[in-house]
Amino acid sequence: MENFTYWVPTKVYFGKDTHKQVGTVIKEYGFSKIMIHYGGGSVQKTGLLDQVTQSLRDSGIEYVLFGGVRPNPVLSLAKEGMDLCRREKVEFILAVGGGSVIDSAKCIADGVLNPDMDPWKFFTKEAVPEKALPHGNILTLAASGSETSQSCVITNEDGGWKKGFNSPTHRPLFAICNPELTFTVNRFQTGCGTVDIMMHTLERYLGGKGKNTPLTDRIGEGLLKTVMEAGAVADKKPEDYEARASLMWAGSLSHNDLTGLGRAYVMQVHQLEHELSGMFPSVAHGAGLSALFCTWARYVYRWDVPRFAQLAVRVFHVDMDFENPEATALEGIRRLEAFFESLSMPVRLSQLDAGIKKEDGAVLAEKCSQGGTRVLEGIYPLGKKEMEQIYLLAY
Repeated sequence: MENFTYWVPTKVYFGKDTHKQVGTVIKEYGFSKIMIHYGGGSVQKTGLLDQVTQSLRDSGIEYVLFGGVRPNPVLSLAKEGMDLCRREKVEFILAVGGGSVIDSAKCIADGVLNPDMDPWKFFTKEAVPEKALPHGNILTLAASGSETSQSCVITNEDGGWKKGFNSPTHRPLFAICNPELTFTVNRFQTGCGTVDIMMHTLERYLGGKGKNTPLTDRIGEGLLKTVMEAGAVADKKPEDYEARASLMWAGSLSHNDLTGLGRAYVMQVHQLEHELSGMFPSVAHGAGLSALFCTWARYVYRWDVPRFAQLAVRVFHVDMDFENPEATALEGIRRLEAFFESLSMPVRLSQLDAGIKKEDGAVLAEKCSQGGTRVLEGIYPLGKKEMEQIYLLAY
């Protein structure tokens, strides 16, 4: 087991009608003026925004509205939010939405208190935010885990670069998680969320070093089995509260570092996907992951056959072939791919309706490897050549 530090300070309010407490929750922290950050029209159409603003007014909290976040949130909008917060003397940012809205809020929070710094330098690792505006969220989509995580991912439209970085400033003060708010999430986005939740644990489970982690392994395996069961139910019964609740809580646990404790890992598939949806913004993150993951797994599994075979037996109920453990490992990958397909998720890049061509693999590899200067460490190091091979094989 590798050394680790585990610190998740976000307070979680979980369950039915919890979003109606938001005014009281914020008032307890002492904030008097906040910015509500959200995406498109869904929070307005469902009446959620009205409920939030009413709760704030009841608690005597002033607010300004700032919408417009889209999937794969962009730096230019975040910069507008930074200017608005400074101009309105905002003390706290409330993100109402899914991972894209929460990540945009985190980026804004980092930038507001660092007015002389280009916020993109945080994402290129040229600078570190030592302070940020406090923020919290009301979650409406079980997927990214950004509601409790220390990660933040943003797309810079200048060049189509999509990058992320971890920082203690990204831990929200609180997360309000009401599974009922996900009832209206459509089938495609529910599938994308199910995939994303699984990937956060699968990449920790398969993508690193630190083999003697039995408790962490069992936590991860239990989460994966639960997500598959709940995802299958939510796919057919979108208003099944228990299934939605399991997905929502699993999303938080899958990306707050719990399922990777004691393992040194690199999320190689996430890095490959970031370039994909950075270059093709219409690609939903979860769909990009499902289109890449099984190809990646077949490319790298031979460097840790026992690990892949263990996953196959414990999570996908494959009978262990002790004479040919590679067959066990490969059957596990096949069953994972079949699960994705059962949710109508793409398992090839060519299945993404984004205009991707096979020859784009070379461009994606060039970007992901930063011109051949970057190698993604992990179960097997991926340089430019290996990245291009995976993109091509995934097509």
